[in-house]
Amino acid sequence: MKEDTIIALATPPGVGAISVIRLSGKDAIEITDLFFEGRTRLVESESHRAHYGKLVSNEFGVIDDVIATVYISPNSYTGENSVEISCHGNPFIVQNIINLFIGTNKVRLAEPGEFTKRAFLNNKIDLSQAEAVIDLIYSRTEASFKGARNQLDGLLSKKVDFLRKSIVNTLSYIELELDFAEEDVEFVNRNDLIKMLDEIIIEIDSLLESYNVGKVIRDGVNVALVGKPNVGKSSILNYLLKESRAIVSDIPGTTRDVIREEISIDGILFRLFDTAGLRDSSDVIEKEGILRSRETVKNADLVLFIEDVEQGESQELYKELLNYTKPERIIKVINKIDIDPNTNLSGDVKISAKTGSGFQLLTKKLVESAFGGNYYTEKSVLVSNIRHYNCLKKSREYLLNAHESIIKNFSGEFVSVDLRNAAISLGEIIGEVTNDDILNNIFMQFCIGK
Repeated sequence: MKEDTIIALATPPGVGAISVIRLSGKDAIEITDLFFEGRTRLVESESHRAHYGKLVSNEFGVIDDVIATVYISPNSYTGENSVEISCHGNPFIVQNIINLFIGTNKVRLAEPGEFTKRAFLNNKIDLSQAEAVIDLIYSRTEASFKGARNQLDGLLSKKVDFLRKSIVNTLSYIELELDFAEEDVEFVNRNDLIKMLDEIIIEIDSLLESYNVGKVIRDGVNVALVGKPNVGKSSILNYLLKESRAIVSDIPGTTRDVIREEISIDGILFRLFDTAGLRDSSDVIEKEGILRSRETVKNADLVLFIEDVEQGESQELYKELLNYTKPERIIKVINKIDIDPNTNLSGDVKISAKTGSGFQLLTKKLVESAFGGNYYTEKSVLVSNIRHYNCLKKSREYLLNAHESIIKNFSGEFVSVDLRNAAISLGEIIGEVTNDDILNNIFMQFCIGK
């Protein structure tokens, strides 16, 4: 229940210097005072004040020396009265403190994401900002961190709210005309209405187009290294990683399984999949590796198709790749140019995994291909969440229906219904319109304590 006082460990479980236990709810401060012994009572404290003292129970006596930080509603993360107890990072101490509070029957263990859910319900953040919290926690590169940070700061929320209000403003003209239908009053010219909708649709199209970039920043890029045996796939992987991760040998078929490693290039996460060389083989294990290689290509965002100056072009293999992926996702790499720097083999990038020549151009090509030529800045409003993308898409469809209805001079009722649905779809992004199923699905992805 929303009125319950909840408790959970807010820091990772395990042994550490300090653990932080969080309580939130109307009675959180008063309940903490039952066990806290310090210079003053916490209920007499100002907000955002830290107090040193001891937590004492009748059963154990002194459990630990702690710092209790008080946050008074509405000036807390959740918008409720909250206390954060910093204790020594011993799991035994943490569990005893949590059990101490739960034993009062006035406190219960928080559900996953319940602190952030309460922040949303108490209007401290909107729904898209709440989703940004989990993206921020799990961000693994500079770009994904900054993308989540921008969303948490409200860049997307402000844009969506502006578009939603623009739709509502347009809708108000239609509703007014419906109210004065008998007087045949026109509050806005039909061409002006169409222009208003066109401007909103253009803005939504821009957000929809940003999804490809946003998804790359948030989730990273899967890259399959593909080619015949001995073209240098494993050597290229090792050079990119700056370590000998894959075994390199002159013996064809050395790589028999897919090797996965991750690197960050310009703040973007790339997952590299070194695959078994594609060829006909009678070896049972190698055949399984080749089968897995083909599956990896199907699931890859980008494919490094690697040839070398010794074996020459692999046109049949390239044609085979087109059965599994689109040509725009393939980067053709010519390896071993140290052997023949003037090779006439054509490719997007020419490199030497032995000397490192051309690798700077290769990493640049990877980043450019990941973004598909789209440009963005750190302050760009990007859509990175599939739920947001689908809501924008729905809103656009309703706007197009309204646009067509106006052109065909349909009754204002038809236009009004579509505009209202378009506004509702945008409202679902920021939580102006939502339901329990959506909320539960979002917050169940959080860890307990956040």
